[in-house]
Amino acid sequence: MRSRHSWFLILLLGLASRVSPAAQATIKSLWAAADIALDTDSKSPFWRGAQPVYMETDPHGSSVPKYRTQVRTRWTKQNLYFLFICPYEQLNLKPSPKTAEETNQLWNWDVAEVFIGSDFRDIRRYKEFEVSPQGEWTDLDVDLTKPHHEEGWIWNSGFQVSARIDRARHLWYGAMMIPYSAVDGRPAAVGNRLRINLFRSQGPGPHRQEITWQAPMADTFHVPERFGLLQLVNK
Repeated sequence: MRSRHSWFLILLLGLASRVSPAAQATIKSLWAAADIALDTDSKSPFWRGAQPVYMETDPHGSSVPKYRTQVRTRWTKQNLYFLFICPYEQLNLKPSPKTAEETNQLWNWDVAEVFIGSDFRDIRRYKEFEVSPQGEWTDLDVDLTKPHHEEGWIWNSGFQVSARIDRARHLWYGAMMIPYSAVDGRPAAVGNRLRINLFRSQGPGPHRQEITWQAPMADTFHVPERFGLLQLVNK
């Protein structure tokens, strides 16, 4: 027989799984009239116009202020753009990087990641995009109902990346341009909402640090119940 405490806990979990989208943390992606050649210049008019959000906790919600990562996002009729500004102490880079082709298991090195999905009914299906400080990339079609969802890396979204390392300032920059049609069956339009979370892996071996926007409260990033929202806005 379940105790009164157990029933109360089940009720709370049920309510948590049906949180109103209006109550979720939201990133506002600002409309841009035209697409641009992808760059990592955070001072450019394109990126400067976007309202930043910050990744500043580890996966269990503890603050990691020295790795506080700024993220900016914009959208056009064709694409979603993201810029990551990533402070680091020591980089963990893959030897002999190849940027002309996809790098499988790029998440074993320093990366910035976007998890994004448009299906609010089947939240275990979403897309994953990664960029490294060296400009390596991978994209995945994630289906958590399958035992080896990592195999989704063979999917190709056609997204583009740009990256650079500012070693003097201990910052690296990573930018993404993602075709909107790769993440949503609807046309891009003001008011569209998507499910999203942002992540980083930083540093080698025992010094490896994971940084998140919305903490998954687990030892994996793949907790879609903890995602926030991305909303397309025009101002």
